Amino acid sequence: MSKTSIYIPENESLKQVDFETSQPESISVLQQIADTVTTQYFFFKTKAGKVDVEYIDVKDWIDEARAKDCKLSYSHQYKVPESLERGNTKTIPTIEYQTGSIRDDFDFGALVLVKTEALKNFLEQCKANYIYAAWYSFRLWCTRSAMPFRFSAASYVYHEPDKRVSGQKQFDYVDARNRERQIEMEQAATHHLSEIGALVKPPFQTVNFNEQKFDVEATVIIPVLNRVKTIGQAIDSVLKQKTSFNFNVIVVDNYSSDGTSELIKQYTSNEVVHHIPSEEGLGIGGCWNEGVNHPNCGRFSVQLDSDDLYLNEHTLQSVVDKFYEEKCAMVIGSYRMVNYNLEEIPPGIIDHREWTDENGPNNALRINGLGAPRAFFTPIIRQISFPNVSYGEDYAVALAISRTYKIGRIYEPVYLCRRWEQNTDSDLSIDKINAHNTYKDSLRTREIEIRKSLLS
Repeated sequence: MSKTSIYIPENESLKQVDFETSQPESISVLQQIADTVTTQYFFFKTKAGKVDVEYIDVKDWIDEARAKDCKLSYSHQYKVPESLERGNTKTIPTIEYQTGSIRDDFDFGALVLVKTEALKNFLEQCKANYIYAAWYSFRLWCTRSAMPFRFSAASYVYHEPDKRVSGQKQFDYVDARNRERQIEMEQAATHHLSEIGALVKPPFQTVNFNEQKFDVEATVIIPVLNRVKTIGQAIDSVLKQKTSFNFNVIVVDNYSSDGTSELIKQYTSNEVVHHIPSEEGLGIGGCWNEGVNHPNCGRFSVQLDSDDLYLNEHTLQSVVDKFYEEKCAMVIGSYRMVNYNLEEIPPGIIDHREWTDENGPNNALRINGLGAPRAFFTPIIRQISFPNVSYGEDYAVALAISRTYKIGRIYEPVYLCRRWEQNTDSDLSIDKINAHNTYKDSLRTREIEIRKSLLS
């Protein structure tokens, strides 16, 4: 058994009420809360871990939410670094909620202020008996009439029990142990997209692979900046590929200064193109644009990160075969998580089996990534183009492609994703995490608005 906790403001104090349950995220728990609370507002605790909160600290928050007649509101929070006392807290900022903040892991902090009437109205019309997605469905329902209000001050202290760094947490959503929960989350997100007029459905537009002539069938594109320790292995894993077609490699060297450039030059040949952009400071997306628009780029553009490897010599053939089998504009594979020495590490294989041809393009708006390696029919990716950023550039183009074209999936691992201390997302600060999440939410916001306009 676990518990779901709420805090009820009454008589200028906060009364904590705990609900013992084996299903803390269920409709039944929300119904118990609705039957218990008699005040206009209450605080819902969204996370495990201890919360220190006093009425005097949240009074202004409650007053402002009441004045704005908010269904949902949230605030910044204080966090106590390990082994420090309350007086040594630091502020952990939350980010602004927007239309595209529909991912189920949006971080409101540990407390959300809920209008009791809104919860009761939601429960009266909700037809799904959610076990895991009740809270998620409720907050999506609230946003269909107004965005949640973010109070400007930090209002409580949260003791975070999960001490893992960001790079270890980011794959929790694809953990196979959470599969039932993810299915419900997808159902709630799909219903929400349908309600706001942004739900796309097949059949999708077909592609003509013979619309242009290419000298090679496939090109592996490797953007790189200062990866002297790994770039050689990456290139070698491409050159070992056994295929029924011709292919090449374009290494987009983003002005490396650690010996990477010199190492790439040792590989330069008809099969390996060492390309240095005309301008410095490009993001990964800008480097991808350089690669796909290069005159040596082939019919299909296939991704390989500079610190990753293809699993075996059949990866490239598998990817190209999938294009022709499914007549799709993009192919996404599956990968195995490994350490620097290529030994498997948790969570192991990431295969994104939540994807379906019917609903994958919609569920893509709920999750933070779609898998690897990613490959594109070159004429289409040239039309769409990557945003010139170093985070979310692949997600941006995948969303754009999925609204119109079919995406093919390979569910067996064909790629080794190496996690080591030089990964750019191995241990991010809260400011960097917030910047990343704000950017991806903005991509979703834009995509939702585009889909709504196309469907109207």
